[in-house]
Amino acid sequence: MSGALPPRERVASFAVLGLAAFTTTREAGSYGFTDAAPVQDVNDRWFSLLRATGGRLASAHQVHGARVVTHQSGWDGWLRVDSADGHATAHHDTALVVTVADCVPVFLGHPNGASALLHAGWRGVASGILDAGVFALKAIGCHPRDLVMHLGPAICGACYEVGPDVFAQVMRRRSETPALVDLRALLADQARVAGIRQVEVSACCTRCHNNRFFSHRAGDGGRQVAVIAPSA
Repeated sequence: MSGALPPRERVASFAVLGLAAFTTTREAGSYGFTDAAPVQDVNDRWFSLLRATGGRLASAHQVHGARVVTHQSGWDGWLRVDSADGHATAHHDTALVVTVADCVPVFLGHPNGASALLHAGWRGVASGILDAGVFALKAIGCHPRDLVMHLGPAICGACYEVGPDVFAQVMRRRSETPALVDLRALLADQARVAGIRQVEVSACCTRCHNNRFFSHRAGDGGRQVAVIAPSA
């Protein structure tokens, strides 16, 4: 990597995989193009991130779905694909990025340096974004039992209340009144079913720790990014 990385919450366990994994904090500024932040400032943050992570950066226009794009080598610059909520790569020289602000950033790493990064809101959890990410890594030779999964800063189960319709789609059971949902607990359960043995969950809640992270539920328009990049 070259250049300075932004203020961030690091995923320490990914360092032994040869990967730098982190979620930016509020101090880094917003990476969202739909909030009130000046467009030039947002662009500057993205291009600074591109330089700091080695010059090959993959992101997407996110749609709360379950599409995961696998990236090959042989290109440079900032790639922004359409209609995807996850990225996977077998290459150490490609940085993966998702944008979040209450949704769960799902980090997946393998000892051979392959990785995947997913954006998981309630729709993504319900539609199988984690299974899609695991499938993408299996397709490039990574067995689920060897994966490390880290669920980054996101809204916690004590803060995330949803209506009966959303509750039914995510939990596969009914509730007659609004109820709490813990997306990271659901993803951890899905990971174990998929055969992932090492599952970590960040202690940070974007709503509880709103002084450090942007939170949609707290009324923020800003967005942080989660990143998996080559180690320095």
